[in-house]
Amino acid sequence: MEKKYARDSITIKTAQILPPDTNALGTLFGGKLMAYIDDVAAIAAVRHARTTCVTASTDSVDFLASVNLWDFVILEAFVTSTHKTSMEIFVKALTESFGTGEKKVCATAFLTFVALDENNKPTPIFTPVEIRLTLASLPISSVMVSVSFFMNALPL
Repeated sequence: MEKKYARDSITIKTAQILPPDTNALGTLFGGKLMAYIDDVAAIAAVRHARTTCVTASTDSVDFLASVNLWDFVILEAFVTSTHKTSMEIFVKALTESFGTGEKKVCATAFLTFVALDENNKPTPIFTPVEIRLTLASLPISSVMVSVSFFMNALPL
């Protein structure tokens, strides 16, 4: 069975936050950020499965910082695991200050996608994902892969 690497599914999207994207506080609507997360995760899923993929669930979304009007939001996504017809995608969202360029993590998410055949029925994914990491990016005190690990490293 052919292996694919997590790095092969990496998808990065950048958007600037404009007035229609913001709430009364002048920050990005949470739902708009969730739409960006779903979009970038879907592309990562298709890059891995090479077939139509749909969102089965949003397993978790953690909002960690606000994204202000005129700032940029940068989303990075990649496949973290595969199952018979589904795959898990991790998404990290960063906010980048328009004025200073300072970046910080504003959200993280895990989503599950299902691969579909030409009849829109779940289809097997024949390519397991393998995550290869450099020693410098491995968590020192834990064998378990955690969200904090994914927030600080993308697969190479």
